[in-house]
Order: sequence, then structure tokens, then C-alpha cells
Amino acid sequence: MATGGNAIRGTRVGSGPMGEQDHGYHADRIPVSYWDGLGNETVRYFAAGLPDEEIPDTIDHPQSGLPAGRDRENPPALAKPEPYKTHLAYVKERRTDEEAEQLLEDALTQLRERRGGN
Repeated sequence: MATGGNAIRGTRVGSGPMGEQDHGYHADRIPVSYWDGLGNETVRYFAAGLPDEEIPDTIDHPQSGLPAGRDRENPPALAKPEPYKTHLAYVKERRTDEEAEQLLEDALTQLRERRGGN
């Protein structure tokens, strides 16, 4: 039985000529280290021409999930999570009790007028 003569057997589609070492232009990169509160380091790579203010000061560490910063000696602290607030709690933050009473009274007055009562 003869083989089918498949010339690309064992190669990836789009891999280019056999033995080619350069697979395109690689942009210059700079490594930036981040440390979490447990002392774990992770490295992120950014474009070499990127201004320093565009490189994030903190990231979430991929293994620990803690915030990680660029200063090894002073890693960022875990932010205290805000408790869940109801819609009413947010409204109470924006309105005083007097404002709430006035709004309620205005709404009741409008409702009574629509119903034809006093």
C-alpha cells in the first residue's frame, strides 16, 4: 500500500517554512514585578515605550487573589469590603428625614387630588 504523499503531515497549519526560527517581529517589553501581602511575586510585561503612569500600581495577584503592588516592602492592604446596601439605605444617605417627610407629603397630596379627595 502506497502512502498518499501528504507533505504537511506532522506540521502545524500556518507554521511557515520548516526550520524557521523567527515567527515575526517581537516588540520590546519591560518586566514589572508586583508583590502581595504574603510576599508572593508575579511579573507582568508591558510595552517598553509605555509611559510609567499608564502601568498599573496595583493588580490582583493571580494565585492568592490579594491586591499586589509594585513596592515590595509595602504591599497594598486588602480593602475592607463594603456591606451590602439596600436601595432604601442609599436613599437615606441622600435625603434627610425632613426631606423624606416632605416628599411623602407631596406624593400623598398629589394622589389625593387625582382621586378627588382632600
